[in-house]
Amino acid sequence: MNETTAKRVGKLLGNLRASVLLTGFIGSALLLMPLQWVCVKLGLPAAKSIPLYFHRWLCRLVGIRVHVKGALYDDGPCLMASNHVSWLDIPVLSSAMACSFVAKKEVGAWPFFGTLARLQQTVFVERDRRAKVGEQRNEIYGRVAGGDRLVLFPEGTSGDGNQVLPFKSALMSVAEMGLGDETESQPVVVQPVSIAYTKLSGLPMTRRFRPFFAWYGDMELFPHLWEAFSLGPIDVVVAFHEPVTLTERGNRKQLAAYCGACSAEGLVRAVLGREEIAVEGLKPAFFGAGEPERLAAE
Repeated sequence: MNETTAKRVGKLLGNLRASVLLTGFIGSALLLMPLQWVCVKLGLPAAKSIPLYFHRWLCRLVGIRVHVKGALYDDGPCLMASNHVSWLDIPVLSSAMACSFVAKKEVGAWPFFGTLARLQQTVFVERDRRAKVGEQRNEIYGRVAGGDRLVLFPEGTSGDGNQVLPFKSALMSVAEMGLGDETESQPVVVQPVSIAYTKLSGLPMTRRFRPFFAWYGDMELFPHLWEAFSLGPIDVVVAFHEPVTLTERGNRKQLAAYCGACSAEGLVRAVLGREEIAVEGLKPAFFGAGEPERLAAE
């Protein structure tokens, strides 16, 4: 078999894989949507567990191996602050914990995916409307105070998977609000999270292949989804870092910088294959594009 024929066969098999996986994804989601809608409307506990088990099944179907590092904070209300790489972050994080997300308002209008987001009780925000920050903060606070685990992507956009952009602090002002009554008020706990796409078909995922899974810029969703589904199994590292409160960091900007530093550190360590995820005296430094690969080469 010559090289040209091999490439054609590879592309054919990739398209076949993508069509089978996409059919399985859409079909299973359509089957569960009515059940999830009923559970949400009735406020049943299953409204939290159905997305968890669905996304675990979806990751297994697609071939996403999620490796969890660190301990998930599970001792009360918590806001999660994570770097954002791709639409794949949603099933990856949802397979690791029962959670909902904070997403830009436009997501709610997307065909099919917008419906999935609403059924997972996503909080939709308008990031460019400064006048609405207080209102949106209050909605996020109400959900966290009610016991929901919300995931916030403070970068405000998805990145290329090679770097973590500076975390914006506006919506992290939720941490300035206390939980409980005035006499026994407790600070909101924020747990930094890092996501790193590390391997493709068991081999290190280099800068060449990471854009097939990182969704950013002007990439169209469906072609990107098809491309990702056509490739082999991938490994993703999700690291839960040390939880923190605003009181411990001083103010919301320092809190955002701390969480961003944790995500950046977690990304580098995952790419380098290091097991440990916590570093004493962690400094709020951000890693630029290509930094993980440069460190690996030293």
